[in-house]
Amino acid sequence: MADGARTDERRGEAGASRGGRPRDPALDEAIVKATRRRLVLDGYSDMTIGDIAADAGVSRPTIYRRWRDKLELTIDALDYGFRAQRDTYPRLTFEELSAREAFTEAIRRVDPCYFNPDAMVLMGNFMGETLRTPELLAVVRAHAVEPRVHLVERVLRDLRDRGAVRADLDTHTIATLCFGAYYSAFLRGEADRADLAAKVAAVLWPGIAAAGS
Repeated sequence: MADGARTDERRGEAGASRGGRPRDPALDEAIVKATRRRLVLDGYSDMTIGDIAADAGVSRPTIYRRWRDKLELTIDALDYGFRAQRDTYPRLTFEELSAREAFTEAIRRVDPCYFNPDAMVLMGNFMGETLRTPELLAVVRAHAVEPRVHLVERVLRDLRDRGAVRADLDTHTIATLCFGAYYSAFLRGEADRADLAAKVAAVLWPGIAAAGS
């Protein structure tokens, strides 16, 4: 995009009015989905409100009435994906599972691609913005990374309370390893990661389980 067009884009962001019209959930969803697709294809820096509007079939003012700027829209796009992922979880509670099954299910849910097959590309684009837009990675960490990793930590703490895992377990490091396994598998070209959670659990469980578990 030419520098003049980018300047116009920024001016539009700065001068937009959000108005007070009632929100149309279907329209909001179309814009958010278009944003998520543009984040994958273009990355955050090259993504423009104009392109999102064209993809969603709306005008730029329609977007600016709902979101102040591109960052705010991106935050909602991230939250949309995380909510959609949670909606696809099996209808079960960890308490009804055996200790190892609960650990495996927690690892499965930390998969960035659990809901969105393009999630690894999306996350790579966000990490590539570290120098240009450092505040974006902080948003990604708070909205898309920590909620997933904290789930593994919470399950491990619950298992520790049940006496199923070692009392001295470093839950933070274990959760980080589980999350990182998906990135390692992606970078090594392992396209089929459906059973990765079970494999990771099988490797880690003997080292974290309490005696007799």
